Parts: sequence; C-alpha cells; structure tokens
Amino acid sequence: MTPIFANSTWRLSSAQDGAELAVATAPEAYYSRWGNPTVRELEDALADLEMGVRALATGSGMGAIASAILAFVDGGDHVVAGASLYTATTEIFTRLLPRFGVRTTFVDPREAGAWKAAVRPDTRLVYIETPANPTMMITDLREAVAAAKSVRATTLADNTFASPVHQRPIEFGVDVVLHSATKYLGGHSDVVAGAIVTRTKALFDRVWFVYKMLGPTLGPFEAFLVRRGLKTLPLRMEAHTSNAQRLAEFLEGQKAVRVVHYPGLKSFPQHALARQQMSGFGAMLSFELTGGYRAGKRFVESVDVASLAVSLGGTETLVQHPASMTHGPLTAEERRVSGISEGLVRVSVGLEDSDDLIADFDQAIRRSSR
Repeated sequence: MTPIFANSTWRLSSAQDGAELAVATAPEAYYSRWGNPTVRELEDALADLEMGVRALATGSGMGAIASAILAFVDGGDHVVAGASLYTATTEIFTRLLPRFGVRTTFVDPREAGAWKAAVRPDTRLVYIETPANPTMMITDLREAVAAAKSVRATTLADNTFASPVHQRPIEFGVDVVLHSATKYLGGHSDVVAGAIVTRTKALFDRVWFVYKMLGPTLGPFEAFLVRRGLKTLPLRMEAHTSNAQRLAEFLEGQKAVRVVHYPGLKSFPQHALARQQMSGFGAMLSFELTGGYRAGKRFVESVDVASLAVSLGGTETLVQHPASMTHGPLTAEERRVSGISEGLVRVSVGLEDSDDLIADFDQAIRRSSR
C-alpha cells in the first residue's frame, strides 16, 4: 500500500540544500505545498494513465482548472471555449477573467469549423470539455487542437466525464488534461481532489509556477484515497457504462422524455464522433422532460434508489436538476447558450442493479408527469 506521509516539512541536511529545494520544481521532500511522496506517487500514476509527462494533484477539481487557466493567460488575451461547461468554469471565463481584460468567445462544439472560426491572433487558450457538463456535447479534439495550433494557443481539456479509461486527449494533441479527481478517479464519494496532466515538461513548469503561488495543495490522505480509487477504475467504468447504456435506452422509450443525451445512443447526433475518439461512452447522461421546469424538479425529488445530490462519479446513482441547482448561478441567457433547458435532468449512473434503477426512474417519471 502507498505509505501516507503526513509531513508538512522535512529536515534538511544543510542551508545550501534548503536553498536549492526552494527554487526547485515540485520537490517531493521539502515542504508539502511544494510536494509530498504520497502525492507524487498519485501524480506519477495519473501522468501514466493520461499519457502525459508530469502531473500535479490539487485539492479540488476547480483548483486544477483555475490553476491551469491562469497559467496560460495574461491580461488582454483572448480565450475560445466550448459553450457547455461546468458552472464554475463558465464563471471563471465570464466573471473572473474579464476583471483582468481577458475575453472569451464561446462556441458550439457541435458545429463544424466553429473552433477555427473563433480563434484570433490574440487567442492564447482553447478550452475544451468533452463530453460537456451537463449536455454531453462532444468536441472534435483534432479540430479544436488544429485551431489552437494555427494561432499558437494552448489547449486545455477537462476529461472528467470520460476518464482516462475511455478517452486520452493528449493522444489527440491536447496540451493539458484536467480532472475533478473527486469523481471517477476517486470513485467513492469520499474525497475532494483534482488533477492536472501536461504533455511536456515546459507546460508543467508553467502550471507549477501558478500552482505554487495559489497553493491548491492536495493532502497526503486524500492522495491515498484517490490512488486507491485508481485500482478499480477500469472495472468500475465498465459497470458504470453498462448501466448507463441500459438506462439511456429505457429513457429514450418514455413518452414523457423529449430527448436523451447520451453518446452511446445511435440517436445521439454526435454518436459517430464519440465512437472515433472514445473507447467507451461513460456513465453520465442527461434527459429532458416534456413537462419542463416543474417536471424536472419533481423527478429529482421522486427518486428512491437514486439520490438527489450534486457531484458525480461515485458508486451510487445521483440525479440533479441543473436549471434550479448547479447552473442556477448563471443567467437565463447563459443557460440557454449552454444548452440547458428547464426540464433537463443530469444523471450520474452508479453501480446499482440496472433493473432497480430502471424501475426507480419509471416511477419517478410517472410522478413527475402528474
């Protein structure tokens, strides 16, 4: 088992040793904001899984996302990002970065040529989330990377939904991969963590500089929990995906359901693209109820086997209503641009018996339609 090094600091052999470590990049036995042996073991495993050179583990997914974004933009720069993103990521681009003169153009990743059309000579960052939260929109990774390279911009990709089991963006030329390790990497709803994996050492050094300043450190015990979760990641993802496919197919046949967003369905508009760049379709899906806002709220309050809760990626099935919950902080226009309808329900499909889940969703749909 990976030892848990609880050290906040390490005894040094000399002042010169301390001077050298103070300017080193991510030393693992100096001060735990710089690095830690338990955390480093996790980081090495994550870099290997994502086909990267180095990784940094952070105290949350947003710690990873914010650190990476701030590492690659300066005042006055331009960013191109997918229109459907995790709420806090959207708020970085629309609320935080404009304070420093950084402007963002949001594109619909489903439109061919959208990334190329949006980049400009001053674009320094292209930000991808695929599949997107909570609409499941797929970004053509090759297309986005080509657009970024045409203006020498850096590409960041949030790979939380797919996990490295089903998708490895660095293989498609992406520069930096991000994760909320709270989700599938940890996998048991008992740890909050994040991860940054870079394609090159030079990219790692840029992220490390910002990470060191902001201090989004992951504790050694939390690193131990995520590392434990990685041991069962392939097995869990296989079972998650099987359940999600069955549930999506059931939902697609319900009259009260207007549309199901799941890449594994042949009816999903980007099913072919998902098959090209993903080895599996994952456990996240969303669906839109014909009854709108009221039906969406009633559904999530009517489940029994599933639980009404935010977050995702654990062994249990979780449901939530984005319009009234996670994406409530956005304006109605921002939700519209993101593709979030009033009746949309997001589902993180767990490891329960699939027949039990289908029966539970069946009764909740009937109750929400009354």
